[in-house]
Amino acid sequence: MAKFYITSAIPYVNAQPHIGHALEFVQADAIARYHQVLGDDVLYLCGSDENAMKNVQAAEKEGVPIQDFVNKNTKLFIALAERLNVHFGVFQQGSDAQHYAASQKLWTLCKANGDIYKKEYSGLYCVGCETFYTRDELNENGECFEHPGRKLEEVTEENYFFKLSAYQEKLTELIESDTIAIVPTYRKNEILAFLKRGLNDISISRSNERAKNWGVPVPDDSQQRMYVWFDALNIYQSGIGFGVNEDLYKKWWPADVQVIGKGIIRFHAVYWPAFLLSAKLALPKKLFVHEYITVNGQKMSKTLGNVIDPNMLIEKYGADSLRYFFLRYISPFADGDFSENTFVEKYNADLANGLGNLTARVAKLCETESFEQLGSKDRSSIHLMDVAQYDQAMRDYKFFDALNFVWTKIASLDKFIGEERPWEMAKKGDARLKSVLSHAVDQIQEIAVLLEPFMPDTAKRIEKQFAGPKVNSEKPLFPRIQ
Repeated sequence: MAKFYITSAIPYVNAQPHIGHALEFVQADAIARYHQVLGDDVLYLCGSDENAMKNVQAAEKEGVPIQDFVNKNTKLFIALAERLNVHFGVFQQGSDAQHYAASQKLWTLCKANGDIYKKEYSGLYCVGCETFYTRDELNENGECFEHPGRKLEEVTEENYFFKLSAYQEKLTELIESDTIAIVPTYRKNEILAFLKRGLNDISISRSNERAKNWGVPVPDDSQQRMYVWFDALNIYQSGIGFGVNEDLYKKWWPADVQVIGKGIIRFHAVYWPAFLLSAKLALPKKLFVHEYITVNGQKMSKTLGNVIDPNMLIEKYGADSLRYFFLRYISPFADGDFSENTFVEKYNADLANGLGNLTARVAKLCETESFEQLGSKDRSSIHLMDVAQYDQAMRDYKFFDALNFVWTKIASLDKFIGEERPWEMAKKGDARLKSVLSHAVDQIQEIAVLLEPFMPDTAKRIEKQFAGPKVNSEKPLFPRIQ
């Protein structure tokens, strides 16, 4: 079995998860499940970024201990994933002792290579991004592009820096050659342009005073804590045993693909591989960078009051229908919009009237005619790699193309049944009825396998219903929403 290690971005847990988190979880889970169907040994890791200033500030605002605060919110992210049928092989908390040990080892390796030094620094700090910005990186109002309207903090303190500037040439070479592949290509070009402008060394620690004594202690300096990106990025390694279980770490690292949103590409495509190069560790093979989700045509914002709780949607419509909409109608390569009206429209058209109606019609015909599928296809005989168009779409992260392929099969089978009219064959005692139903059941079995990465519960229900030899009617997969 080939190993396949996939990660998604490590969310801040200063607030409850929103629909954007749900989208990324589902995208990464679909990739992981696809590789499981192919027979790979798969591990999907996520975690919680718990050592950020924004977590400290949010806990203070609520008047609760920081650890209690991050534990409470971390559970909300895990619960959302479970409700979405997203399976994390590992969920690594940033406040966990194993992560502390792993991050201190990474620091020690980088320092031994001469890439960490201490100096006094003044800069503009965005708590939302947890990073320092120079003035030429801000918008015309002197604000961060990711968090417009939020004033940056002016910070002066002595802390540790990483020699990022020493890795400009090597990073350019690695990204140009696709040794670290970045998908899509325009995001690769964005990073190459960023590298071309020149790299400055970056702060990688905070004083205990500013960190409120929260976060990973810097080795051999009791007055400093690691700055969030240095330790948070290392969750991708600490969760698989870096520094504590070398056999496990060697099995899984490097990551085969890391799934991230466009807003954190610099940290993953520049900072992270530079840390790893310094520590003389293997580099992730690929970054898959997705765009954002908007709501009713607007960026999600607490001020606008349009932040959607995905749990509400799951409660109303079910996890698989939400997964389906995300993967077919929200492209990873352009900002995609979510509106509940559009969702209901697609649900009724594609799921209730399309997939649900087809399976119900075929099951009812089989039941009425006491049809038995002799020699029913074994699930392992349906190889997704043999379906070239679908396979390529999944490898290119074009989930919408893969699902378009599946729905073309659904439409084709619907058309076949309409043209053959098996209900009339039954009335006439037509000997061809069995072959028509056999073909229909075979096709539905294939459709179920193709749906596994996208709609796992639905796929299981269909596979069980049509496993044979007898096929019986069951309650609708997707009751129509009025």
